[in-house]
Amino acid sequence: MLLMPKRDWQWNYNDAYGVLSVSLGSEMEFLTPYKMKTLIPDALMELEFNMDHAKFYIEFLDLLSKSLRITGALQVQLALNATAAHFLLKPQMPKSWFFSTSSMCVFSELGKIFHLSCQGGKAQVLVVETSVQASLVMLLEKELQLSDSKSLGQFECIKVMHDRLHPIMVNRQIVAA
Repeated sequence: MLLMPKRDWQWNYNDAYGVLSVSLGSEMEFLTPYKMKTLIPDALMELEFNMDHAKFYIEFLDLLSKSLRITGALQVQLALNATAAHFLLKPQMPKSWFFSTSSMCVFSELGKIFHLSCQGGKAQVLVVETSVQASLVMLLEKELQLSDSKSLGQFECIKVMHDRLHPIMVNRQIVAA
């Protein structure tokens, strides 16, 4: 069963864990991976999970249910993290230099999954925000080593130019009549 937004949902900065959280009522709290240095100032105080957040969250759940075969719990986790990233992360400049260029032109849209390639490794990412030239993507893998000293953890976000997004190839069989 998927969690649907309620009036008592609200964003909080959880000092004990040092991350943004969503209070989902009196007995449940969801922790995002987003630390203080990545958040806008409003995210550091109690903030309503408003109608725009709820609309984005519900639409993102719908996109995930159509594009991925994952459990409801993972859909909720991805949608809550995507909502937090979309509304409460500081704007980023693209950090495309970590990734190899794709040989194919892609169309980036919210909820679409791509591969990023760097240092010989490949990782799946999910688009949580897109613009004309770049997309903010969330890492779906456990970790991605960007350089000798920098890595990206699961559900963390990075902005990249569209030419770094590698399409996920689907094997399709064409039958001619």
